[in-house]
Amino acid sequence: MRPRQTLLLGFLLLLPVLAFLFLYRFGSNRYALPTYLPDRVDSTQVGGKWQRDTVFHQVALFRLLASDGREVSSQDLGRGVWVAQLFGPDETSARVARELLQVQEKYRHDPQVRLASVVLDAGPAPAAALARLAEQYGTIAGKWMFLTGPAAVLGPLVRGELGRAARPHQLPPVPAADLLPGRLLLLDRDRRVRGVYDGTKPREIDRLLTEINVQLYDYAHPR
Repeated sequence: MRPRQTLLLGFLLLLPVLAFLFLYRFGSNRYALPTYLPDRVDSTQVGGKWQRDTVFHQVALFRLLASDGREVSSQDLGRGVWVAQLFGPDETSARVARELLQVQEKYRHDPQVRLASVVLDAGPAPAAALARLAEQYGTIAGKWMFLTGPAAVLGPLVRGELGRAARPHQLPPVPAADLLPGRLLLLDRDRRVRGVYDGTKPREIDRLLTEINVQLYDYAHPR
């Protein structure tokens, strides 16, 4: 083989390696989480051109009673990302709550991640019922909260907001009897739904953990 051909062959073999090193050093691989529940499409004019932007639904502001007797607002939860669970009097809810223990443990020291289990029926003494649940599942104060509220607050939140998000392709509010047991929701600091998971499946819990990390990375490295 002639020297020129040898040099050319060596360059061709080296080129993919150089491209990989360049991309590894200077490139970026970003995965953006989907956003659920589109509300409308707005048109804005930028630089003389019209752009269409989808506006996604924000879960309505709310205040609910926590196990320590104080009120917790959605703004308290939404300083980073938070995971919402609809907790009912069924074994599925209890099973999902046990799965949430590993989420709590993984983000024990990260103040950006919180968990909220919204109790659908706390009985006549809600504060005591919430305290028992918090003790039963070993929640960390300020990290994972069992929450409830009066029917006038809880009904619209559960059926029209979190219930609708648990069925992202069903736009009207869902009846309480049709709420999907075991669903977990991931919400960002703008109260937008970024993930829907079946909390009864370990693979879905792994996906939840991964997507929490993705959202936290996006906060730490804005585009």
